[in-house]
Amino acid sequence: MSEPSPLDLAEGDPFGPHNLPYGVFSTADEPGRRRIGVRIGGYVLDAGAAAHALGSPYATLLDQPSLNPLLAAGRTTWRDVRRALTGWVTVPAHRPAIEPLLHPVDAVTLHLPYEVADYVDFYASEHHATNMGRIFRPDSEALTPNWKHLPIGYHGRAGTVVVSGTDVVRPSGQRKAPSDPAPVFGPTVKLDIEAEVGFLVGAPSEPGRPVGLGDFREHVFGLSLLNDWTARDVQAWEYVPLGPFLGKSFQTSVSAWVTPLEALDAARVAPPARDFPLLPYLDDSAEEEQGGFDLRITVEINGEKVAEPPFATVYWTAAQQLAHMTVNGASLRTGDLYGSGTVSGPEAHQRGSLMELSWNGRDPIDLPGGKRTFLEDGDEVVLTAWAPGPDGTRVGLGEVRGRVAPSV
Repeated sequence: MSEPSPLDLAEGDPFGPHNLPYGVFSTADEPGRRRIGVRIGGYVLDAGAAAHALGSPYATLLDQPSLNPLLAAGRTTWRDVRRALTGWVTVPAHRPAIEPLLHPVDAVTLHLPYEVADYVDFYASEHHATNMGRIFRPDSEALTPNWKHLPIGYHGRAGTVVVSGTDVVRPSGQRKAPSDPAPVFGPTVKLDIEAEVGFLVGAPSEPGRPVGLGDFREHVFGLSLLNDWTARDVQAWEYVPLGPFLGKSFQTSVSAWVTPLEALDAARVAPPARDFPLLPYLDDSAEEEQGGFDLRITVEINGEKVAEPPFATVYWTAAQQLAHMTVNGASLRTGDLYGSGTVSGPEAHQRGSLMELSWNGRDPIDLPGGKRTFLEDGDEVVLTAWAPGPDGTRVGLGEVRGRVAPSV
């Protein structure tokens, strides 16, 4: 009796041929050699080796240590490569060539799969923005006057974007509580998470030429989960009048797997209803493709589920964020990454940050190891998610995992 094939997946596997996310990996016998991999079930397919073995014209493009050349190749190539990969893992005749090139995902080292060019983070969830406004400005309107007219964002630090599994070292900085007579310096005592979705730019754009809503798919290759770690006490003291700086720049964690947009066609949904008229460059009412994504996110701390933020509730879509980011003529570069901002839903258990879950420390969260308001050293945070796929399947998104290490 023959051994079962790694390509014979269990029914309902969220990493089946309908998904095929991209990553970059190395093996124990060749730790210095990074290569593009595609996840199929519990395995990673060496995409470059498979392309060479099957005589594919995409062998050079896939035999790379980074996704950047593939990202830069553009949408037509993205579709053609995905079609080829689907055939390689589903056509029985290819199995003799493909099976030796599969590596158990637990036996490889996963790396940041692309070189980050620029990093931008938005503030696109109305529920999150409303909660934060109520916490910080209890006697004022929760949303600022501009919030429903444009996607608010800031430019972050691309050099501190790291792959899932990287420890987050507790950052130090200035902080000043309202009762403190003067600011103090030291490790943050309000280390927080932000459950987000990151969108990865492939094809660049020309300087001076805005990217319209309808060109979203021409430039954005795929998405992944993102955790925008935040030192809330540092942020609160520094962010007036210019916005986030040291409170967020120390680390941003992303998944090792990038899910192509084409794998998420069944997860497209209409965004929340607009209650303000939008300027033409942001008005998506006439767009043929629905702008939202139905992504079901789960946040765990030390193995305990603490929140389930629903991405479908996010007010500003990724296409609107891209349009706004470039409307002044700012150009896109291959490897640009932009985050959605914290995802929070209308219910208490759907809040994507500890700032909201604990209401700035007022309401501690019960965990098996004790109560939490913000993160303690040794805590491990894991973000996971899935989306509806074709024919009732689920599309799994790669996790984002990070453990808090003590301040240095």
